[in-house]
Amino acid sequence: MICFDAVSPFLSRFFKYKEIYNYFKTSKSITCNYDDIKSIQMTKIQIQVNGQLLTVEADPEMPLLWALRDLLGMTGTKFGCGMTLCGACTVHLDGAPVRSCSLSIGQIKKGKITTIEGLSDDNSHPVQQAWIETQAPQCGYCQSGQIMSAVALLKNNPQPTDADIDGALAGNLCRCGTYPRIRAAVKRAAELMKTKSAPIAPTKLPKTDTGSR
Repeated sequence: MICFDAVSPFLSRFFKYKEIYNYFKTSKSITCNYDDIKSIQMTKIQIQVNGQLLTVEADPEMPLLWALRDLLGMTGTKFGCGMTLCGACTVHLDGAPVRSCSLSIGQIKKGKITTIEGLSDDNSHPVQQAWIETQAPQCGYCQSGQIMSAVALLKNNPQPTDADIDGALAGNLCRCGTYPRIRAAVKRAAELMKTKSAPIAPTKLPKTDTGSR
């Protein structure tokens, strides 16, 4: 059993929906047992995010996703599944795409984190420009993760083929089925990154396909 009065500042960060949290908090079947919360150690941890050394006070086992969203206010990174299956929470760790829902802040150590907010503060990054130009998103919820995976791909492969794109973004799911537009956006981003001054021209939008890539 857990005493919610004692651990609510910690646990509330892990409950996505307030009504679920409030239900457990007010449940008469839950009693206080402080021995159960001794393992929760809130400590000050420094992490480097988007070029800044920031300090958070949290359990070292707290997922990076919640540290970013709830402690640092960086809500561009989304919660999707919590099991590394959808890619909505993708950020970069030392330039490589990782799922922040399963990476604890204690694991980061001296690693450098880059989030969608770190690409630019005015949507001027070539990948962001390409996403806007091609109107890649539909609902948009998964797109920050898609963009972060695309940025990592183009860094290592400036001229990816369709197969390269599909392979690199295979772990990023889009329930709206905008994969053809995402592929077109990655190709357009490659052009923008190559020229650095390519004019933004109208792009023929591929039809949304709800099937496989």
